[in-house]
Amino acid sequence: MPPSEHHDRSAVTPALPVMRAGEVWTVGAVILNQRGQAFAQRRSSDRRLFPDTWDIVGGHVEPGESLLDALAREITEETGWRLRRVGAFLGVSTWTGDDGGGRRHEADWVVEVDGDLVHPALEWSKHSAYGWFGADELDRLKENRGPGEFLIHDLIAGVVRGAR
Repeated sequence: MPPSEHHDRSAVTPALPVMRAGEVWTVGAVILNQRGQAFAQRRSSDRRLFPDTWDIVGGHVEPGESLLDALAREITEETGWRLRRVGAFLGVSTWTGDDGGGRRHEADWVVEVDGDLVHPALEWSKHSAYGWFGADELDRLKENRGPGEFLIHDLIAGVVRGAR
């Protein structure tokens, strides 16, 4: 079954970002558990882009793939969970990594997933740890980041504080 059949697009804000030719896009998912904590995974220390930092589930949009199809695919690849519902659209961030990959546009959503939230099937070659972050644990998301590099912290903090 194609990824597009695994999620409910009706919950998405009608105005999805427009991907233009030549642009590099990524997607991100803020996944909450029943206690309102957000899921994050630590990137392995040998990763070229943002090594040993906390990240949300997500990744690059493949050629010919829609943003929502990429979101569904990345969730399954990185956690083993299935996208159930796309919720609040959190906006688009534009950033440049330190890997030489150039400028990227990232579209992020709050999502609901199906699966065993206690035992994610992480890609252990790419990630070294995972955790659930509530309002009291948010500072951990700043580990190994410099001032002004708190995109993940700020994204999760906004969602977690709003979910309380």
